[in-house]
Amino acid sequence: MSNEVHGHDVIDLMLESKQAYTRESLTAAIIARFGPDTRYHTCFAAGLSAAELVTFLEDRGKFMPLDGGFTVDPARVCSH
Repeated sequence: MSNEVHGHDVIDLMLESKQAYTRESLTAAIIARFGPDTRYHTCFAAGLSAAELVTFLEDRGKFMPLDGGFTVDPARVCSH
């Protein structure tokens, strides 16, 4: 049985790291932190893989450019 992790935990991971990511490096960091079999959910989606979550967050405008990659845009992080 796989774990379920909320997308906010991934956003927290990005904020704590204070580094820029590419889609590939963020997916790898998520898998390294939470495991390869973990599924992710948000307030609007469930059952996402790490790569699907990255796409979902990107499509929702949660990222901003940083050092040739991106990081979380703090202004776009919900607080619930």
